[in-house]
Order: sequence, then structure tokens, then C-alpha cells
Amino acid sequence: MMYWDGGGWAWMAFMPLLWIALIALAVWAVIRLVQHPASRGEGTSRGPAPKETPEEILDRRYASGEIDTDTYTEARKQLAVYQRGPG
Repeated sequence: MMYWDGGGWAWMAFMPLLWIALIALAVWAVIRLVQHPASRGEGTSRGPAPKETPEEILDRRYASGEIDTDTYTEARKQLAVYQRGPG
């Protein structure tokens, strides 16, 4: 026959802590999955966003109204000259 020497109080104290930890882990996992669905491979990765090209930046600024039409067309011309290079 085994003799436990009254060690049952330790398990009585440990079991509620174990259940609290398990429930907290489950809540954390659910929140993590709901907040970051793209990290599961359903969208973009969590890496840095791809860099915009100068043309894309210019287009975005023109579309948002940051620059006017004259500035936009002049900047487009300068980008075309710059990209062609010397020669």
C-alpha cells in the first residue's frame, strides 16, 4: 500500500493554477489567430512591405491630391529622363 503523507494539498493548490494557465493559453491562441489571419498564409507574409517604385509614389501622391497636375507631369518627365540614363 502507498503512503502519501498528506501531499494532496499540493495537488489541490496546483490544479486550479494549471486550469487557469490552460484557459489563458487557449484565449491567447484564439486572439492571435483572429488578429493576424494573414500570418497563416492567407495573404501577405509578415515581412516588410514591398517598396514602391518612384512612379507608384508619384501616382499615389497625385491621386491623393498632394501634388497638382503640372507638378505630376513634370515629375513624370524627369523620372523618364533619369531612368533612361546618360546618353
